[in-house]
Amino acid sequence: MNSETISNILPERQAKPKWLRVKLPTGKKYTELRGLVDKYSLNTICTSGSCPNMGECWGGEGTATFMILGNVCTRSCGFCGVKTGRPETVDWDEPEKVSRSIKIMKIKHAVLTSVDRDDLKDMGSIMWSETVKAVRRMNPETTLETLIPDFQGIEQHIDRIIDVAPEVVSHNIETVRRLTREVRIQAKYDRSMGVLKYLKQQGQRRTKSGIMLGLGETREEVIETLHDLKANDVDVVTIGQYLQPSKKHLPVKQFINPDQFKEYEEIGLELGFRHVESSALVRSSYKAQKHIN
Repeated sequence: MNSETISNILPERQAKPKWLRVKLPTGKKYTELRGLVDKYSLNTICTSGSCPNMGECWGGEGTATFMILGNVCTRSCGFCGVKTGRPETVDWDEPEKVSRSIKIMKIKHAVLTSVDRDDLKDMGSIMWSETVKAVRRMNPETTLETLIPDFQGIEQHIDRIIDVAPEVVSHNIETVRRLTREVRIQAKYDRSMGVLKYLKQQGQRRTKSGIMLGLGETREEVIETLHDLKANDVDVVTIGQYLQPSKKHLPVKQFINPDQFKEYEEIGLELGFRHVESSALVRSSYKAQKHIN
């Protein structure tokens, strides 16, 4: 594969390659969970984000992802489909609502994520802590992954996550160093790496991060990012294809071939990561339950 940055924008109506075509989710377990979500108006990222792996996660693994702290983000990342603006007032009933949803759906492994809340003095970290505690109380057998924002790198806020001891703490690097300012805007590559390092230094058992491909990165830059993640003691890496949420978002500059994803997986395993999930349809919570081991 040519390692030079791909600069040509794909034609707007170019068909996605065959490896990005997704089968409609089916199966008894999936149908049952979908019915519960609709009946009780449960809020999952799986449905609101139209995740391509929803059928697999719900049908076989009993895994689902829930977003807390509202659905309006204080940041305006070029890749993300979440609304940007002035967030709503914090709903302090949210921990119980999320816990009840997990109980109704009989989720074995729950992934919690959130928008960035730079408008709050605690960056939303107290709500994070309270939600994990509530899930533990109502669902003692459910394991947890927390996919956290960077909390602007403030250790006091990160400590609140460490103190409630989720099985996995994840923070996505999202892209390579060179593209971070364009892709993540208010985030910083080294700050995110610092968050991951701090988690491990403070005793977090399992850490995880994710990378999107197809934004114009080179092969060498992806490998450099994997080296950086390993140097900061990350255990699990997910690597997937970026897909443009709307015309207002950054364009896809390249659809990555499955063979290239396989190569990155092999490189990651050679570097010593405990798990590497690498394919076009991989998202942050893909096969999340197995990452606790």
